[in-house]
Amino acid sequence: MPISAIDSIYFGHMFASSRMSKIFSDQGRFEGWLMMESGLARGQARVGMIPQEAADEITDAAKIENIDTDSIIAAYKEKGARIIPLIQALVGRVSGETGRYVHWSSTTQDVIDTGLVLQYRQAIVILEELLTKLEDVLANHCETHRNTVMPGRTVMQQASPVSFGHQVAVWLSEINRHHDRLDQIKPRFLTCQITGAVGNLAAVGNQGIAMRKAVAEELGLNAPAIGWHCSRDRWAEMASLLAMIGATLAKIGQEVGLLAHTEIMELAEPHVVGRGGSSTCPQKRNPTLCQPLIAAGRMLRERAALNLDAMVAEHGRPVGAAQIEYTLLPEAFTLCGGALENTLKLLSGLKVEKERMRKNLDMAGGAIMSEAVMMGLANYIGRNEAHHVVFDACARAKQEGLTLKQAVMKDSLIIGKLSEAQIDKLIDPVNYLGVTSEMIDEVMDEVKASRNARVEG
Repeated sequence: MPISAIDSIYFGHMFASSRMSKIFSDQGRFEGWLMMESGLARGQARVGMIPQEAADEITDAAKIENIDTDSIIAAYKEKGARIIPLIQALVGRVSGETGRYVHWSSTTQDVIDTGLVLQYRQAIVILEELLTKLEDVLANHCETHRNTVMPGRTVMQQASPVSFGHQVAVWLSEINRHHDRLDQIKPRFLTCQITGAVGNLAAVGNQGIAMRKAVAEELGLNAPAIGWHCSRDRWAEMASLLAMIGATLAKIGQEVGLLAHTEIMELAEPHVVGRGGSSTCPQKRNPTLCQPLIAAGRMLRERAALNLDAMVAEHGRPVGAAQIEYTLLPEAFTLCGGALENTLKLLSGLKVEKERMRKNLDMAGGAIMSEAVMMGLANYIGRNEAHHVVFDACARAKQEGLTLKQAVMKDSLIIGKLSEAQIDKLIDPVNYLGVTSEMIDEVMDEVKASRNARVEG
C-alpha cells in the first residue's frame, strides 16, 4: 500500500508523472536488470568470451514475462541479496550449459547501476518531450504578450513597467538553458557500469577493455574509462540538474500565485468550475497547480543534496550509499516530470488580466513612471540632480494626494525644462519598455538555435 504522496493513488497526481512512475516501478527495475544481463551476454559473445548460442539463449530468456517476479521479491526479502534471485530465475529459464554463462564476470553493482541507467534513458526522453512542449507554451505567451504592460516589481515593490511577454521570456531562456544542460549531460550520464567486483575486470583478464566496449555498444550506452562504483558524480550532476529545473518551475508557480493575490489579480490559474474551492470560505478559488510546483521544487533540492552526500563513498564500494540512490534519482525524475506536466497545465490555460495589469500600473497615481521622468529631465540637468528633483516631486504627490503628473506640472524645476506633451509621453508606461521586443526576439533565437543543434546532433 503506498504511503508516500508521490506514489499515492489520492495525492500522486499532484506530484508524480505517471509515465515516470511506470518506468521506475518494480517491473521497470527488473526489465532494466534483464536488459543488462542480456546485453552483457551478447557483448561477451562478440569478443569470444562465451558462446554465441549461449548469448542468444540468455537474450531470449531475459524477458519480464519469463520471470516469476513474486518469487524474486520473496527471495530478496528472505536472503537480502539484491540480484541473486533474478540471476537464479534467469538460470532456470535456460539450458544447463548456457546457465554457466549467466552473469559471467559481473557483479551486483554493475547490474543495478547499468539497469538504472537504462531506466534513466527512458526518463530522459520524457523530460526532453516535456521541456520542448513547455518551451512552445512559453514562446506563445512571449509573442501574445510582447506589449502587454504590467508593473515590474523588485523587492516586492512596484519599480518600473515591464511587459508580461518580457517576464515570460526570462522563464523561457532559463528553461532553454536547462534543456541545453540536459543535452550536455547525456554523454556523461548515459554510461554503463561494466567493471566487476572491485572495478578492474580482473575476472576476464586482458579481454576487459574489449568486453566493456562491446557490452556498452549492445546496450546503446557509453563505456566508462574506469569503473564508477564509488564515483557518483554523474548521478549527483543529474540530481542537481533536475533540482534546477524544479527550482525554475517552482519560481514560475510562485510568481503566478503571487500575481493571483486578491489585491493584485493580474494572473489566474485555468478556471475549472468547483476547482480550488475552500472548505470554509465559499468565495475563494485557491491555486491548485502553483502549490505542488513550489513543494516539488523543494523536494527536488533535498534529493540533490542527498545525492551529493552519496558521493562521499569509501573504498571500492560504500556501505549504504547505494540504498540511498535506489530512491533519490527515480523519485527526482518522477517529481520533475510531474512538475513539468503541472506547469504545462498551468501555463496552457493561464488567464492574463491585461486590464488589471494596467489598473495596477496607475494605482499610485503614475508614480511607477518616476524613473522615466527622471531620465527625461536628466537630459537637461544631469541624472543625479534630476533624481533629487523627481524624488521631491514624488514625496509631494504622496503627501498632497496628487498624481505624478500633477506634482510634476507644479514643479518649476521640471516644467521649466519639460513641456506637458513631453511629460505625457514620459509617464505613459507603453513608452517605457526599453528593448523588450528585441530581447524577446533574442530569446526566441536562442531556443531556435538550441533546437537546430539537437536535430543536427
